[in-house]
Amino acid sequence: MSTDPATATGVLRPAAAQDAERVAAIFAGYVLQSIATFVEEPPSDEYWRERIAGAHPGLPFLVAEVDGEVEGFAYAAPFRPHAAYRYTVEDSIYIAPEAAGRGLGSRLLAGLLDEVRPTEVRQVVAVIAALPGSRHDTPSIVLHRRLGFVEVGRMSSVGYKNGQWADTVLMQIDLRPDG
Repeated sequence: MSTDPATATGVLRPAAAQDAERVAAIFAGYVLQSIATFVEEPPSDEYWRERIAGAHPGLPFLVAEVDGEVEGFAYAAPFRPHAAYRYTVEDSIYIAPEAAGRGLGSRLLAGLLDEVRPTEVRQVVAVIAALPGSRHDTPSIVLHRRLGFVEVGRMSSVGYKNGQWADTVLMQIDLRPDG
C-alpha cells in the first residue's frame, strides 16, 4: 500500500461497529449537499451500526481505510423486499470527498462483487442519480461501466431534492451470465 496521499489505495475490509460514526459522516455529506442519494435526513450513527451488524456474505458491507481513516464504504442490500428478488442485490458506494480520485470506488465495487460472487446472488443493480437530460456520465456511471455493469434504463425526474428534479440511471451486472 502506498502512503503517498495522492496515490494511496488503502486497505479494504469488512466494516465494523466502530466505523459507524465515520460512515455516517461521509454519507451525511451526500445527503446534505448532493442528489447522489434521495435520502433527505442523514441517518444516525446507530442506524449505521445496525446496518453494519446486519452484513453477511450475501449482503456485505465494506470500508476502504487509508492511513487508519475510513475514506469510503460500499454495501449490498436487497433490491426489493419480495421473495422473487432474493437473488438480486443493489450496491451503494460512497467516498469521502477528500479521497476522491484515488481509485477507492473501483476497489470498493470490485471487492463488493468479489464478496457477492460466491453466494447465490445472480444480479447486482445500481440505481444512480443524474441530472435530467444530462449528456455526461456521472463518476458513478463511469465506475460501474468500467467494472462490467451495463445501463438498462433511465427513469426521468423521479426524485426531487435540493430544489431540482433528478433522474435515476439503472445499471446491472449479471454474475452468472452462463446460467
